[in-house]
Amino acid sequence: MRYVLMFLFVFLTGCTGIPKGIEPVQNFDSRRYLGKWYEIARLDHSFERGLQQVSAEYTLREDGGIKVLNRGFNTAKNKWEDAEGKAYFVEDSNQGYLKVSFFGPFYGAYVIFDLGKNYEYSLITSHNRDFLWLLSRTPTIDETLKKELLAKMESRGFKTQDLIFVDQSGAQ
Repeated sequence: MRYVLMFLFVFLTGCTGIPKGIEPVQNFDSRRYLGKWYEIARLDHSFERGLQQVSAEYTLREDGGIKVLNRGFNTAKNKWEDAEGKAYFVEDSNQGYLKVSFFGPFYGAYVIFDLGKNYEYSLITSHNRDFLWLLSRTPTIDETLKKELLAKMESRGFKTQDLIFVDQSGAQ
């Protein structure tokens, strides 16, 4: 029983950790982060596979957390898919380090490690470098900015050559 509890502890806390060498943004203002974001690029993972026109909408929850509504168009099924989750700060609300859940008591890290001065873009990872998102307030971003952000991601050890660039044509 002791080993089972130890495994559960490591499993549940391991998914909310921060990859070595990644620092969450400081002086984070959650109210400025609220609203709609468009997914510009991501590393592939099963829960978003085949989705285009992906967006995330963040709103305040009554309990002080953040409601997360992810939406994307499944090209294979020719239909929209939604996923609703909740996020809470792990340490300090002035730090871009949250835990997010879409499945009951299981949480994963949501680490904002780069953020535009005017909250116009955001770079996010999870507990390891297998997860990476580039979000923007607009469905597209300037090519110069995209190159700068790709260089930042690569310098932090992400496999930028594996990024999927999301088709946002027709984004609402």
